[in-house]
Amino acid sequence: MKRAIELAKLGVGKVNPNPLVGAVIVKDDRVIAEGYHEQYGGLHAERNAFSHLKESAKGADIYVTLEPCCHYGKQPPCTEAIIENGISNVYIGSLDVNKLVAGKGVSRLRDAGINVVEGVLKEECDKLNPVFFHYIMTNTPYVVMKYAMTLDGKTACDTGRSRWVTGEAAREYVQKTRNALKGIMVGVQTVINDNPSLTCRIEGGRNPVRIICDSNLRIPDDSGIIKTANNIETIIATISDDESRIKFLENKGVKIIRTSSCEGRVDLKELMQKLGELKIDGLLLEGGGTLNHSALQAGIVNHIQAYIAPKIFGGSGSYTPVKGKGVDSPDNAFICSNMDIKTLDKDILLEYDVK
Repeated sequence: MKRAIELAKLGVGKVNPNPLVGAVIVKDDRVIAEGYHEQYGGLHAERNAFSHLKESAKGADIYVTLEPCCHYGKQPPCTEAIIENGISNVYIGSLDVNKLVAGKGVSRLRDAGINVVEGVLKEECDKLNPVFFHYIMTNTPYVVMKYAMTLDGKTACDTGRSRWVTGEAAREYVQKTRNALKGIMVGVQTVINDNPSLTCRIEGGRNPVRIICDSNLRIPDDSGIIKTANNIETIIATISDDESRIKFLENKGVKIIRTSSCEGRVDLKELMQKLGELKIDGLLLEGGGTLNHSALQAGIVNHIQAYIAPKIFGGSGSYTPVKGKGVDSPDNAFICSNMDIKTLDKDILLEYDVK
């Protein structure tokens, strides 16, 4: 199962909105084939593994990180391939939360006389697919809020300069997250201040869909985002009804999504619903303190990545990860759980789920 988990991770950035899945076929204590879900629309892990067989799998065992599907989608059911190949034992890591599967795959295999063992390295397998599990149950993106700050909680100097808070290793890890998630979202003020590209700079990586929250369509015409919108999928979310401005941006290759107004700004909950309809299953929130606060208030944040650098900037503290009014009491704080800590050279990455 550990090998199946390693294989599943090879699909990062290529299978969204499908899950990461790996499979290993074992016969007479020998691995006779293995596979993983390589790309969206391609063979599922089990069928991929069967395609690599050099001998019969009759009487063999298969280890798969996620419950085999039992319905027709872009590919036929994996349960049928398992049955047809004469597999004797199926070892499963995670159960599928998709209502089209959700235990039905296990039932189908058992009805066919196959022994099924559930929950093998379940915790490790579950960690492969928090994005998929959230998306399949809510049809909205899994949102990762990311920020980098100093030991005194600053995301920039009082001058506004922020390059660079963290070191190269931390910045490389951010690129891996950009590759893994389908979308990346910032506020228009970040575009105005920093003119970012919001691309993935990993060789062979995938550029995320760029989503700009721009309530009044203030994005500069000469920004890098606008100049590259014909080549990199770009969405601007707005409440503006300025048709001439909208037409101009659409002619530049931008997709416009209009939402209701929420206190004069884009309604983030409504935006998540619309992004889900576009099969954007997960996104990296790299906005400034204002957008981060709005996202927390709207209840759309699922996970936090806080990069902490061994530096102190000092100053008034105006550049902080989360702005807004803040809570009125510690009792009303946003609560985080399931801490994970990584060391990235001299920097630390703290990760939490948001309750």
